Amino acid sequence: MRNIVAGTAGHIDHGKTALIRALTGIDTDRLEEEKRRGISIDLGFAHLELPPGIRLAFVDVPGHERFIKNMLAGASGIDLVLFIIAADESIKPQTREHFDICRLLGIRSGVIALTKIDLVDPDIAGLVRLETEDFVRGSFLEGAPIIPVSAVTGQGLDELKQALHQCALTVPEKDSTRWFRMPVDRSFSMRGFGTVVTGTVVSGSVEIEQEIEIHPQQRRVRVRGVQVHGSSVNKAAAGQRTALNLAGIEAGDVQRGMVLAAAGRFESTRNVAVRFDLLPSAHPLEHGAPVHFHAGTAEVEARTRLLDPQGTLAPGQSGYVRFVLSEPLLLLPGDRFIVRMFSPVVTIGGGQVLDVNPDPHMRRVNAAARLRTLDGASMPGRIALLVGESAYGISETNLIARTGVLSKELRAIAREGAFLVIEEPQFWLIDRAWAGQRAIMLQDAVKEFHRRSPLAAGMPKEDLRSQILPGSPEFLLDHLLPLATAVVAERDLVRLRSHTVALKQEEEQALSRIEGAFQAAGLAVPSTTEVLGKAGLEGTRAKALLQILLKNRKLSRIGDDLVFHHTAIEHLRQLLAARKGQRFGIAEFKEWTGVSRKYAIPLLEFLDRERVTRREGDTRTIL
Repeated sequence: MRNIVAGTAGHIDHGKTALIRALTGIDTDRLEEEKRRGISIDLGFAHLELPPGIRLAFVDVPGHERFIKNMLAGASGIDLVLFIIAADESIKPQTREHFDICRLLGIRSGVIALTKIDLVDPDIAGLVRLETEDFVRGSFLEGAPIIPVSAVTGQGLDELKQALHQCALTVPEKDSTRWFRMPVDRSFSMRGFGTVVTGTVVSGSVEIEQEIEIHPQQRRVRVRGVQVHGSSVNKAAAGQRTALNLAGIEAGDVQRGMVLAAAGRFESTRNVAVRFDLLPSAHPLEHGAPVHFHAGTAEVEARTRLLDPQGTLAPGQSGYVRFVLSEPLLLLPGDRFIVRMFSPVVTIGGGQVLDVNPDPHMRRVNAAARLRTLDGASMPGRIALLVGESAYGISETNLIARTGVLSKELRAIAREGAFLVIEEPQFWLIDRAWAGQRAIMLQDAVKEFHRRSPLAAGMPKEDLRSQILPGSPEFLLDHLLPLATAVVAERDLVRLRSHTVALKQEEEQALSRIEGAFQAAGLAVPSTTEVLGKAGLEGTRAKALLQILLKNRKLSRIGDDLVFHHTAIEHLRQLLAARKGQRFGIAEFKEWTGVSRKYAIPLLEFLDRERVTRREGDTRTIL
């Protein structure tokens, strides 16, 4: 079954709702005020199955100029338009505005219905047809079927259904393999069920018990039930009008304009870069102009930031623009939007999202050039640009939020692109050329460290990361070091492969004095500062010698200022091994070893860590 969303468009009182009722048997005017006044105020919904294999979900939109924002909320997700022109009135102001909106939203298919054909004679009907053909000439509706119909007499309804069927066959279906997204157009509470929200699934699918996320709050909820066209189902897919029963949230907490999406995949934004088309009928668009920004079912206020060098965008022109939104929206590249002025409140243009969360501080000329690259870029090209301009590469999570790419697509692109791919602890892409340059910088930094500290076994990793990769993820250094073939990492140190510590005679003597001082002291060792002060070398070199002894395991550091010779530790292990299984306290330990509490506590904590002893309250057991 092909699921296609069809939207009505046209001037007020041109018979949109009556025609949908005649086609489907469903009255889309659900509000009491709509029935009393005889006009559509809010969105209405109906469905029609056209055998073989077509299900049309109709979104009936209001035609009155005061309710254009409601019309926009319904028009954003449609695949084809049922464009309605009354034969007794022909083309009117909202006919033109609705037509502009359909073009700006990128709708590519439709059928034209000349309604109320029973109210005019054939000559008038023929004239309206000619006016209609002239009106749509050069647009996506040029050559579209024009069907005279009457919702009262039924004239032309069969022909209209056939035309809709043929049109629906040519429309690409929405992609149910993408990440789930559904803009909310209604939210209400139903007795016995709780919160129910409705909308058109624009991508992906959703099923019972799935955890989803409400944007922009990024609040997670569980799907308790799913309905498509009033029937309960286990799963709803892209292109279907869907009602979701949500658990754990009140109906008042979900509003039109919010978006339900796959959990943990997206982030809302206040900053969006676009290709913008200004209508020929609009006034020039100024930098900084306030506007109404419509996307999906949402409407927010926004400020215009023109990126092309000129300070204005002329009527009928296209340009690259950044909109700063007053409230965050969930948007992805490729999404369509409409812009309306503040005063008068009329549609002035629209376009397509090219990037979300772009750098707001980039110079205009550079930002425009960047958007030219993104405009029409393939997904591999888009990812290459984002990876290349990131400071230290970019995560899978961030790439999905910025592009909507699927995980399997991303991995295929990563295999074919010029990327260094990190799988653990998370999937991460780095530009390979950048990685090679940083590897050279890492080698140079280690070489300089050895020049300044020849006695050091190597440069601490954290010092190296903070010098060459400041602010980078901790795991990044370990994945770049294999590219630096001249260095080798040993635990928390990095050294040149060719580096060896060559001691001078005075350093050999100082090394022996340091080791001897600790060895002679047994377990009652002096402070490290005291020993190094008597080594006969200045402080930095003496500390370097201590590190050599620690690295070679001649000495063991037990505490901040407690270092023991390995023979003393080994003697202590043997002493305790002879008492295996025995329970003892601090007093017994001091008696066995002859040390004071100053040494006893750190030594016992060391033995606990080494699993020589196990603490049990105030006593310990020798393991």
